[in-house]
Parts: sequence; structure tokens; C-alpha cells
Amino acid sequence: MPWLQLKVNAQPEQAQAIAELLSDRGAAAVTFQDAKNQPLYEPAPGSTPLWEQIEITGLFPADIDMGALKLQLQQQTHKPFSSWHIQPLEDKDWSRAWMNDFHPMQFGEKLWICPGGHPPPDPEAVTILLDPGLAFGTGTHPTTALCLEWLDAHPPAGLSVIDYGCGSGILAIAAAKLGAKSVLAIDNDPQALQATRDNANKNQLGDKIAVSLPDEYYPAPCNLLLANILANPLIELAPRFSKLLLPEASVILSGILAEQATSVIEAYPPWFTMTGEQQRDGWVRLEGRKKPANV
Repeated sequence: MPWLQLKVNAQPEQAQAIAELLSDRGAAAVTFQDAKNQPLYEPAPGSTPLWEQIEITGLFPADIDMGALKLQLQQQTHKPFSSWHIQPLEDKDWSRAWMNDFHPMQFGEKLWICPGGHPPPDPEAVTILLDPGLAFGTGTHPTTALCLEWLDAHPPAGLSVIDYGCGSGILAIAAAKLGAKSVLAIDNDPQALQATRDNANKNQLGDKIAVSLPDEYYPAPCNLLLANILANPLIELAPRFSKLLLPEASVILSGILAEQATSVIEAYPPWFTMTGEQQRDGWVRLEGRKKPANV
């Protein structure tokens, strides 16, 4: 069946209503993109910020009445659109075609991430099966890659691990694949927790990886905590991380812009000794160790 792709620019206050209307009118998929190259570096925990100008894309069967759809959108939003672009598309499985450029990726010496349909390049490797999804974290971003490379170089065999701000669960799965005895994935987004459950099951780790909202319960202190989130939450969470870790346990922090690293480092000395820093493409990974109990 042939398809039509509709692109329309809108303000943030219009975006959700437009997306719902497109879905109600039969859109097979609706996506949001930044229309003005505006990065979003520091959203507040639990928030879902949008760009100042949003490009909304809807994928429709070719027999949709676009004239009637445009009229409905204008009536609902009470505003004209700054753009309205319709493009015919060839017939293919668009639900998976956008993943064609996502190929197996290696992190360190033995850790690989492979999307569905791609066999592991090395049968002896430690392989994570993962498709891109709604939750952040497929290994393509430097912050995630830095954490995966650290795990590859420091396999948490026999350790208890917390992945704080788990997103897709990629770090939790990597820790479990590399020998962790138990893994707890924590996130304040229920969608991220569901993505982590799904990905853990895909990797046959559903019985090894538990998921939790931050305040559902207080786990026993662990040997290793990984937090790939953002600088401001990392600063605020320093005392909580101390309570979640055993004395002399390791903390790995990522999601930090290079110019924010000093502020994060300065927040941790009451509880941690910061022991290492690695930078890539303007992002930083920090390493620390919780101070002994008598300090």
C-alpha cells in the first residue's frame, strides 16, 4: 500500500493536540523533531520538555483526504501552520525501515550491541540484543558509550549493581551480561521501566534485572552504581547515591557536559573520592569510590 508523509511545524502548546488528531485520523506513526536545531541539555527530572518550534511528521495511507485533515487541524488549533508539506513514499515496512542504519556496535574489547535481525559479529563476544525505542539509550550517544566501555574494562562479576536512570536498560543489561549477581534498574519514567523489562526479557535476563521507581522501596546498598543522566540531577543525588552504596563501592557518573564536570566533582567529596575522568565529544564520564565507613 502506498503512503503519504505529512510534515507540519507547530508550537509546543499545539503539539500534543495535533499528534492526537493525526492518530485519530489514521496515522500509522507520529513523531516529533526539533525544527530549529535547539538542543535540550538539562530537563528537570520527570519533565518532558519540547523544543520552541516542533516539526510533526505523520505517516498516512495514500487515500487519506489531506484537505479535510488540514481543515480539522486548523479548526482545532485555531492557528495557521508555518509549514504544510506532503510527500508520497514508496511501499515498505515503515515501522522498521527507520532502523536500517542501526548496526552492531562494539564497546571495548568484547561488548557488542546488536539490533534484531543482525547476527553478533563475534560469537565469543558478550552481546546485547537491543532495538532503538522510545526510551533513551542505544549506545550511539557518547555518554552511553563511555559507560559501556567502562563496564567492558571493569566487568562487575559477582557484584550487586544499580542502574540509576535506566532509560532503555542498556547499562543494566550490560552489567548482567558481564556477570553481575543482581541488577536493579531505577527510573522515574514508567515508560523507561517498561522498556527495560522488555529489553531484559529479550536478552533472557528478566529474572536477573529488577525495575523500580526511585521511591518504591529502598534497596540494600550495592557494590556499583551507574548513573547516566544529567549534571544537575547528579549533583542533587550525591547524598542518595552514598546511601545506595557500600563503603568503598564504585560510582560511575555520565551525561555531563565538559563545562559542567567541575560542578559535579565538587558535589561529591563529602561522601566520595573522585578517582577518574574521561571525555568524548564534549561529554564527560566521572568515576568515584565511596569513602570507607570510618572516614
